[in-house]
Amino acid sequence: MRRPAVSCHAKSDINITPLIDIVLVLLIIFIVMVPSLSRVAQASLPRPTGEAGKGLPLVVSLDAEGQLRLQQEVLPLAELHARLAEALSLQPAGQRRVFLKVHPDLAHQHAVWALDQIRRATQEAKARTLARHGQDGGDVKVVVAARVS
Repeated sequence: MRRPAVSCHAKSDINITPLIDIVLVLLIIFIVMVPSLSRVAQASLPRPTGEAGKGLPLVVSLDAEGQLRLQQEVLPLAELHARLAEALSLQPAGQRRVFLKVHPDLAHQHAVWALDQIRRATQEAKARTLARHGQDGGDVKVVVAARVS
């Protein structure tokens, strides 16, 4: 007696239904998750306050007697660093400018000292802004106006 021939070939059709089910479940999860992800990333930007916060450049001037002024206010030499650092930290990022006006008859050492104080104040202002807002506020542009006689 002969046995009937049995086919050993497996069915090679792909069942698409489970694949479509998985893709639809992933699509639903994605649609549900996207709105909640966009609400997480909110940034609180610093708001400028005071006169220095309006983006006005700060003016440091040295007259012929060596008297120091920040804007129009006369300052003792020891106070320039602290006052300038506070004013710079209130200015908007990317708009920090300091103008240094030096009288032509003034010794160069006074201008160098003022530039050093401005440099120290910019470093402190960056540290203050970084501590408050998590960013350093960008570079500070310093413009020196002095006539050579």
